[in-house]
Amino acid sequence: MPDKRSAADALVVFSPSGHRGRVALNVSVLDAARMLGVDLDSVCGGRGLCGRCQIEVGEGDFAKHGIRSSADHMTPGNAAEATYAEHKGLKPGRRLACHARILGDLVIDVPPESQVHRQVVRKRAEARAIELDPVLRLHVVDVAEPDLEVPSGDAERLTAALADTWNLDGLTVDPAVLAECSSALRSGHWTVTAAVRDGSRIVGVRPGFTDHAFGLAIDVGSTTLAAHLVNLADGSVPATASAMNPQIRFGEDLMSRISYAMDQDRGADEMTAAVRAALNELAGQAAAEAGVERGDIYETVIVGNPIMHHLVLGLNPEPLGVAPFALAVDGAVRISARHLGLELASGAEAYLLPCIAGHVGADAAAMILSETPFERDEVSLLVDVGTNAELVLGNRERLLAASSPTGPAFEGAQISAGQRAAPGAIERVRIDPNTLAPRFKIIGSDLWSDEPDFEAAITATGITGICGSGIIEAVAEMALSGIITPEGAFPADGGRRFVLYGGEPEIAVTQADVRAVQLAKGALYAGAKLLMDLFGVVCVDRIVLAGAFGSHIDPVYAMALGMIPDCDPACVSSAGNAAGTGARIALLNAAARTEIETVVKRVEKIETAVAPSFQKYFVDAMTIPHATDAYPNLRRILQIPLPKKSADQPRRRRQ
Repeated sequence: MPDKRSAADALVVFSPSGHRGRVALNVSVLDAARMLGVDLDSVCGGRGLCGRCQIEVGEGDFAKHGIRSSADHMTPGNAAEATYAEHKGLKPGRRLACHARILGDLVIDVPPESQVHRQVVRKRAEARAIELDPVLRLHVVDVAEPDLEVPSGDAERLTAALADTWNLDGLTVDPAVLAECSSALRSGHWTVTAAVRDGSRIVGVRPGFTDHAFGLAIDVGSTTLAAHLVNLADGSVPATASAMNPQIRFGEDLMSRISYAMDQDRGADEMTAAVRAALNELAGQAAAEAGVERGDIYETVIVGNPIMHHLVLGLNPEPLGVAPFALAVDGAVRISARHLGLELASGAEAYLLPCIAGHVGADAAAMILSETPFERDEVSLLVDVGTNAELVLGNRERLLAASSPTGPAFEGAQISAGQRAAPGAIERVRIDPNTLAPRFKIIGSDLWSDEPDFEAAITATGITGICGSGIIEAVAEMALSGIITPEGAFPADGGRRFVLYGGEPEIAVTQADVRAVQLAKGALYAGAKLLMDLFGVVCVDRIVLAGAFGSHIDPVYAMALGMIPDCDPACVSSAGNAAGTGARIALLNAAARTEIETVVKRVEKIETAVAPSFQKYFVDAMTIPHATDAYPNLRRILQIPLPKKSADQPRRRRQ
């Protein structure tokens, strides 16, 4: 429903929650946030003392919301804000929501540290055996002192010593480390540890002996960022730092960000600067947590979808928004980490895995590297579930890849009571088929809502909303229990919402919520069905759900909703953050880089946007679980309605 305009009020949109509404002019941003149910912290009661209500204002035209936002649409900073900034510090562009009053339309970003229920970013390095063979190795060496009789430079004597001691012939010295080379030699009394990349280039010199050499495996997601600090010597992960992607304020989905780049003169530059600054901050957080110096981080591997990949590199993403969805570069990229704004070792390098196609990126390549479908005989379907799902289907004979525009519904956005995964969010739902009474679990408690100690267990968090895994199970359970029809409709003689929690705030699933989930799951299934059709199979042997969100989906409910094709539930598994794991593999094993660069060249790229059959598959997939597919494996464990339409005759798997 469009927001009704009035000369006495303004439209305010809060990011990343997506809450929006019209509020009276001269109302404080903090009061507006409370009126709209935005998760904005404040302890001092609006006196400007605690500083927990800090916000940032989006600048420019936001076509998605139909408004122009500007810092001029708030009252100027006052004495209380100036006093706080003087004593405790206030980042440039930040305001205190309790003192900033609304004078016009605004897009307001609530940073993670200002949120009461801060994001639980579910990305972690998964345990996986990796053969350690990094591109960078440390070598301790004694270097000859300068000799008036035999004049030579410090760098030349260092390379000669490494050749003599370690048989490293033909070494070059990265110009970025020349200064530290001379100082390290003297402070180390001519004994140093040299960091050598690819056995050919000196990229770091430390005085004396050190075994500190670290790398970063970075997953740049549309919604979340994760940086894993990895010890290059043993592959351990002493620290992980994660955060929301600050680009969310420019657009929740990828196409919104491309539109921002198109509509704003320096839109792409703004998004590049934002994500680079966030990644640099994560690098510092991970290093501090592990007690590691930034200068001991020599290698970085970065993965992400094509748009994130291009924005990190500072490349124009606009061609990715229109056919033929041309990439600026699809091969692997090696670039100075400093060029990307990462303050690491002087000679630190970033490696970005190759992209597969205009909508299938380096994160999908990393997922392939992690799950190795190219080494298997059985047909695997890999699904990285996110705002833009990426799918890979195949085996050692053939690989196909595609992306599917699922949108943000699976991450709690576009849902009336939706939120991202944080303590207090409903994440599991069950509905009694006889009484239709719901029960649920929330993040932060292991108890179900009908258990005796539930109320006491949730005192600290409360019940705040429903996240992606919760809405999937809720809609699936509603269909299984007959609350909605397989077509997703509430009965004509009943209400158009189902209440899961009748407290404050009330958590209900509306007809619009069901439709949003149907659109998302229909797009995901249609993408998988298109790949299966092109591959020549009617079923797959194995399904792997990946991604920060995909790893928390119950496979049975993913099938009950119709997100994924039918499969033996025992053969549906979670790979956790497979993209992050693939990045860690590429960080720790030089041969893995060559391997994935070779594998992606034989992946067949399928563009769902121009595939004639995608729309038909999408329409059929709107039904829960599906209009024609019978789901025989699922029927063995759940009672689901038979499809009303007659299914196509099954095709035999291509031999």
